[in-house]
Amino acid sequence: MFNLQQIFSVTLTLFAIIDIIGSVPIIIQIRQREGEIKAELATVVAGGLMVAFLFLGQSILRLFGVDNESFALAGAVIIFLIGMEMILGIELFKSDMTARTGSIVPLAFPIIVGAGTMTTLLSLRAAYALPNILAGIALNLVFVYGVLKTSLWIERQLGKAGEDVLRRVFGVILLAIAIKLFKANF
Repeated sequence: MFNLQQIFSVTLTLFAIIDIIGSVPIIIQIRQREGEIKAELATVVAGGLMVAFLFLGQSILRLFGVDNESFALAGAVIIFLIGMEMILGIELFKSDMTARTGSIVPLAFPIIVGAGTMTTLLSLRAAYALPNILAGIALNLVFVYGVLKTSLWIERQLGKAGEDVLRRVFGVILLAIAIKLFKANF
């Protein structure tokens, strides 16, 4: 039933797609804006989204008549806009400051579980056994939770200058990922 090689492959694939380390500047920005990151809530919501999409994703896309390429392109546009926010220091995605929903939107979705993660899950479903995919998701969620829980400590270690540099560097990386997604699916 469980295959360590498959679990390792799924875990590494999802780790690269989720890129929680690359999301540290966004996590810090959300924590600064809202005062805290609800690590437990973000992790549970992200996990729920991943498992739900693993089981229902293809059916949901078919229901709306959306193919995988169109879904990936929509994700590319969102990633591109988030990258622009990071580089230019602007806010495109306005949020209600009193709602304090940053741990869910944009953190759990689309930062942790975005179009890339969702389309990857559909691909993994075709190649690996379900228990191994679920184990890979669980391992990634443990790491995600750890990064979210230590975001204040990470911010202190970086300092303001380090945070600014990291935000802009990862903004450029997000733009490159968005362009790559766009080129691959257009």
